[in-house]
Amino acid sequence: MRLDRELACQDVVELVTAYLDDALLQDDRERFEEHLVFCDGCQNYLDQMRGTIKAAGRVRVELPAELEAKLLEAFRGWRET
Repeated sequence: MRLDRELACQDVVELVTAYLDDALLQDDRERFEEHLVFCDGCQNYLDQMRGTIKAAGRVRVELPAELEAKLLEAFRGWRET
């Protein structure tokens, strides 16, 4: 993606995943980071997203084998459509 303008808060929200995945072009990354310097709300949002990702990585859920098999089957079928 190539952005040719200053970012608005809505842009930051839409690009936050790409930013965290280091998937933005260098110019876009710089615009993103420049916006964060001047916008406490977006900086807080980014911090919350990082915290959510970190917390979600620690969640462990034990599923009954039958339910896990059904879920995996459903997801495989979804990907094929």
